Amino acid sequence: MNSLDNPARDAVFAAVDLGATSGRVMTGRVGPGTLVLTEAHRFANTPVRLPDGLHWDVLALYQGILDGLRAAGRSGPPASIGIDTWAVDYGLLDADGALLGVPFHYRDGRNNGMSERLPDGCGAAELYAVTGLQHLPFNTVFQLLAHRATVQWESARTLLLMPDLLVHWLTGSVGAEITNASTTGLFDARSGGWSDELIGRLGLARSLFPPLREPGDPAGKLLAHVADATGLPAGTPVTTVASHDTASAVAAVPATQPDFAYISCGTWSLAGLELDAPVLSEESRAANFTNERGVDGTVRYLRNIMGMWLLEECRRVWDREGPALGLAGLLADAAAAGPFAAVIDPDDEAFLAPGDMPSRIDAYLRRTGQTPPGTRGGYVRCVLESLALAHRRTLRRAAELAGREPTRIHLVGGGSRNELLCQWTADASGLPVTAGPAEATALGNILLQARTHGLVGDLAGLRRLVASTQELRHYEPRGDGRDWDRAEARIGAGPVPADV
Repeated sequence: MNSLDNPARDAVFAAVDLGATSGRVMTGRVGPGTLVLTEAHRFANTPVRLPDGLHWDVLALYQGILDGLRAAGRSGPPASIGIDTWAVDYGLLDADGALLGVPFHYRDGRNNGMSERLPDGCGAAELYAVTGLQHLPFNTVFQLLAHRATVQWESARTLLLMPDLLVHWLTGSVGAEITNASTTGLFDARSGGWSDELIGRLGLARSLFPPLREPGDPAGKLLAHVADATGLPAGTPVTTVASHDTASAVAAVPATQPDFAYISCGTWSLAGLELDAPVLSEESRAANFTNERGVDGTVRYLRNIMGMWLLEECRRVWDREGPALGLAGLLADAAAAGPFAAVIDPDDEAFLAPGDMPSRIDAYLRRTGQTPPGTRGGYVRCVLESLALAHRRTLRRAAELAGREPTRIHLVGGGSRNELLCQWTADASGLPVTAGPAEATALGNILLQARTHGLVGDLAGLRRLVASTQELRHYEPRGDGRDWDRAEARIGAGPVPADV
């Protein structure tokens, strides 16, 4: 079934998809009019705090991948394997190819204040003019400024972003996939390559940064000891996919018309537009929009919004305090709570680090003259209404800056299962919302592998296949939006309209 000699037949591909809280290995069967996704293995992604800071448990993740590939192969070896993860984080290799230390977590405090230590000629405006990247304190460029003060730095010879590191361990090959490379703050948004000039200005060694790969490029073949560990045939190909999970998710947006906006909603909400060229204006920089590379030379013009992380952290605190209340119960309580009782700016820096999120929300609300919720349902409603407002605010500003007028929002990822968030995003924005697929990232990963084997066509054809085979839900906007306007004004995001 997996023979590549007959592309008209179905084939099965394995997607390794690592998120901020969990990893999974999925298999996807792809053929004419066919796209079937199956979960082979799921495992936790639990950060570890060591004396020097917060780290990813990359060895546990790698073992989870090996276990998942073994599970995926039980029904027959996949035609190829692809890996996607979150962005910005990396591992350093020494001259022998050995990993130097444990990769840091982007939420680690070592990044604080690093943006203020940039050398002359590398200020915010200069960086944006080259990279078009949203200013976030954990961008790779700032992490490197912190890292080079360590002893490890002296031995570093190669930098591999997280998906590239895992591909290296599977295949022995070294490369940098372009959609993830574009999130580092060291990538030229115009040329589509590493910015040698910027790397030099920052005093970094150009040799640290490996050759770039495009989605669809071959990444290597399983090493013999990996084949033994997974039960897969030695030489099973690993295909480069859009290794930034958001880029894979956007590739699987089931859009059948070009004028769409998207929200990839999980731990983060990444809201924006797909463009043909970057927007590098001063207005775009001041609005903190990013220009990241997508599939086939497209640009993901978006902003990172603190997404379901807020709710996940609240639930973590509540689960410690007493019997866990499932998400369905919390959402029912949120639906019953009073509307717009309290709203927050999800991107306030107080919400970035792990911790007691309900207490942080209380502190924010008191600071802004609002009354904290008295119930868990009230907190959930506060978070979801605030996210809907952030979605609206971000997409409207993106449309203004890019000169586009989206007619529909596609909300993909785990947040697409949250009916309240989907409906409130439609209500707040005044645009219809199509929700799903929830596993857009894994689907995009698999479809980009399938495309290299001749099983799907161009990006538009790939999206049509998603639209015709996956379960989607549609939400129409309700009301005239004036209640949302009032709530927006309360967090200082805009004036109350004159007719309110």
